[in-house]
Amino acid sequence: MTERAHARSGSPFEGRIGFSRAVRQGPHVAVSGTAPIGADGETVGVGDPAAQMARCLEIIRAALAEVGAPLEAVIRTRVYLVHLEDWEAIAQVHGQVFGEIRPASTFVQVQGLLDPEWRVEVEADALVG
Repeated sequence: MTERAHARSGSPFEGRIGFSRAVRQGPHVAVSGTAPIGADGETVGVGDPAAQMARCLEIIRAALAEVGAPLEAVIRTRVYLVHLEDWEAIAQVHGQVFGEIRPASTFVQVQGLLDPEWRVEVEADALVG
């Protein structure tokens, strides 16, 4: 069995729920649902879906780096948005970050996320050569 690596985000939910921000097993990396939370534990960009998406992707980039995966290794993203009208602002940020990488991607409208201030949450999968 190949070695397993974990990235931690410092979220208080990690220990309580029993999850990691990201897990790398061999060449495979899975990044958990990532919300727009700042270093202070507060929601970043309240009411601003583009700012929230940018924060989610910053967290994902850092988690990938922690387990030795570059952003370019991302092969799939899943974007959960609460307000359908936010999709273009969120998609624009996704395109700015992943425009050349072009992972498979799904955008899904959901009824709600854990915190009502969150307008978006993102998951990512990567494959490291």
